[in-house]
Amino acid sequence: MRLLITNIALLCNAEGPASLISRRSGAEMSVMPCMPDAWLLAENGIIHSFGSMAGLPEVHADVVIDGTGRLVLPAWVDSHTHLVFAAPRDGEFVDRIKGLSYEEIARRGGGILNSARRLNAMDESELYDQSLARLDAVMATGTGAIEIKSGYGLCLEGELKMLRVIRRLKENAAIPIKSSFLAAHAYPVEYKENKEGYLNLIIDKMLPQVAGEGLADYMDVFCEEGFFGVPETERLLEAGAKYGLRPKIHANQLYHSGGVQVGVRQNAVSVDHLECVGDAEVAALTGSSTMPTLLPGAAFFLGMHYQPARKIIDAGLPVCLATDYNPGSCPSGNVPLLLTLACTQLKMSPEEAINAVTINGAAALELEKELGTIKVGKRANLILTKPLASPSLAYLPYDYGNNNIERLIC
Repeated sequence: MRLLITNIALLCNAEGPASLISRRSGAEMSVMPCMPDAWLLAENGIIHSFGSMAGLPEVHADVVIDGTGRLVLPAWVDSHTHLVFAAPRDGEFVDRIKGLSYEEIARRGGGILNSARRLNAMDESELYDQSLARLDAVMATGTGAIEIKSGYGLCLEGELKMLRVIRRLKENAAIPIKSSFLAAHAYPVEYKENKEGYLNLIIDKMLPQVAGEGLADYMDVFCEEGFFGVPETERLLEAGAKYGLRPKIHANQLYHSGGVQVGVRQNAVSVDHLECVGDAEVAALTGSSTMPTLLPGAAFFLGMHYQPARKIIDAGLPVCLATDYNPGSCPSGNVPLLLTLACTQLKMSPEEAINAVTINGAAALELEKELGTIKVGKRANLILTKPLASPSLAYLPYDYGNNNIERLIC
């Protein structure tokens, strides 16, 4: 099947055949090659060719779309989500308004433990149906690839239930999905005084079955004070690596926990959150292949300080953005809103923010060879916007609260 889009007001993040871009770092993040008045041809889901309307060749297409007034961009790649969950936690939202902190709520049995109780009580089929509806909703705002974590089971059957739901989503969705095994999200109540017992459960019981069924792409750990410390994190990641699961880490959300440094030592694909980043963390990331991934939606919703994006970018490092979609600290998978937060609160330019959730998002899921930019031979994993009042990149984060995505092509 051949799809032709003509009269595109702006074709964004397009690269030539000789380009070997796998991520954009530092000053490169401000680079966003755009072509005005353009066309694009896709054949059987692969980008075949593109160029200026003045040079449009005579081509046959099964479907022709008029892109007048519209932008075409690579689809968003959301590299950190907890999209599979059983129920919202709006009661905790009210508790925080009344002055309770995220940590206080967790100590009272809320937070992750609250989600675990509800998930373990839910039928797998119902969990799948709810999760599919959420996936459809984020795709409607332009998400064309996504990572989804377990971590609300906190027991063998609960974690397997989540990962099997994620596998069903992979099998039935039109977009690429990666899965992360995150049993090390919190200690279950029954292991509160036996942390070694829970670590052994993850390593000796859960990991062999997760790997045996091919249920995960990555191993994740919440490396934070009050959760899993650096020694425990290293032990868990090394155990996952024996089964071919590359590391991803929740790092430095609440404290300077050492999570960034352990992530780099373990050659993690990404270290995610990073509200607490100083010179030591920047130094550790410099020269590494580990992607710093920022989740400003969680900082916004929890009323925390934002991640120092400018410090990281100005040090010459790449930055990835992701939503952290979850029921407690960021109940939104809306990437256009994430772009607005990145621009207004993290002081990233529109070009930097869009690179962070396209090519750098793809790199954070090891999908940069097929997604993240518009290039001949890559997947036609694209966003077509609605006609915009101002057909510019800046208009997308500027016009916040409105869904300007007309169609996800995938």
